[in-house]
Amino acid sequence: MGESIRWLMDDEQKTLYGIVFAIALNLVFLALSALLLWPLDRAETMAFRLAKGYVLLWLIVSLAATLLNLIQRFSRVNIYDHADAYVNSNLAVSCFLQAGWSAFAALVVRDSLAAAGTPVWLVVVLYLAGILSCFVAFNVVSAFYQGQIYRIISLPLAFVSFIIFSLWPMLARVTYGRFFDLF
Repeated sequence: MGESIRWLMDDEQKTLYGIVFAIALNLVFLALSALLLWPLDRAETMAFRLAKGYVLLWLIVSLAATLLNLIQRFSRVNIYDHADAYVNSNLAVSCFLQAGWSAFAALVVRDSLAAAGTPVWLVVVLYLAGILSCFVAFNVVSAFYQGQIYRIISLPLAFVSFIIFSLWPMLARVTYGRFFDLF
């Protein structure tokens, strides 16, 4: 077991470690949020929608990373010859994906609060779960886009866009609404 952990922590296995960490964090978050929201009768409306959203997020991030890699290979964009185009294209895709999850999480929280007369403490708990889901999604996106520039920009973007989409949910529906109609 110790040898396997050392092998996983090796610098050459950075991508695999990022994916394993993101999967583990994703599963732990989903389990804890379902356990927390179940007694509050919000597990079905929020935790299960987040679980479906995470499955879709993993698929979309994997597909986007693969397609971007193919496009970059076809157009001969790499870190050595065209660093600016390589970094900017990765940054644009990773930020688009991160903001998309923030929009989804804000709408899920908003839909979970649809009942009138929701107590303030429950509103705080649901919005905290939404912000934490953005952090988990940040780790999913960062597993594929690992550079420090992507991480430095994506994490604040996740939180700021979650706040913006929470205040203006119509903006989330207009910007990313087509993706949310998938389920």
